[in-house]
Amino acid sequence: MDKLLLALVIHIGTSGFQYPEWKGSFYPADLSTARMLGYYAARFSTTESNYTFRQIPKPTTFERWAERTPEQFRFSLKAPQRITHFAKLQGCGDTLRYFCEVAGALGPKLGAILFQLPPSLKKDVALLEEFLAELPSGTRAAFEFRHKSWLDDAVYQVLRERGAALCIARSDDFETPIVATASFGYLRLRQIHYSETDLDFWAATITAQAQWEDTYVYFKHEESGTGPRFGAQLLERLGIKATVASDE
Repeated sequence: MDKLLLALVIHIGTSGFQYPEWKGSFYPADLSTARMLGYYAARFSTTESNYTFRQIPKPTTFERWAERTPEQFRFSLKAPQRITHFAKLQGCGDTLRYFCEVAGALGPKLGAILFQLPPSLKKDVALLEEFLAELPSGTRAAFEFRHKSWLDDAVYQVLRERGAALCIARSDDFETPIVATASFGYLRLRQIHYSETDLDFWAATITAQAQWEDTYVYFKHEESGTGPRFGAQLLERLGIKATVASDE
């Protein structure tokens, strides 16, 4: 393995894992829902939860997730829509603090919290600064901007000052530039298909970011189960093996 990779911690997975439609393509056809997390965590070291976008779970939910995964596994959480889409980052300090407190039940298995902003929300640097000031100390936050006005040097500077990551999101109709603003990287690869050349590009991109001590990469959930396949192919290119041998 390249010496650079030894200094990095690279987590690759998919957005979510509990998909019955993946049976037969990723999961064995007869695998029960209760065993999906264990099977998934034997092959990937992270997942991004969309469940938290709809509601804030009880701490016991996170405690169960932590108990059922290996030590090095990490859960990234999408921030609740009541923060990003309803309040649009304004006047939601109490909800933000409560969510971060509950997420703390994951302990060291908490990866990053993704704040995915609605496409209608345009750049507001002052709003971003005020929101970042509300974040509890030590929160590892990534921001996915879906209006192009946010892709601006002034925004990147604010993120750097607060140690927050620009989420590098790529889909078939939107592209975020590769700009490092934190000590960790957060990538959401949302295209439907990735060629060998595409995967080579992302492997090279990840290893080139010396600033990132940790990197989180999430492929899109597709009914055909292509996300796990692309994730496995990227792991292979980076020389990273499955973390555990057991599927339990």
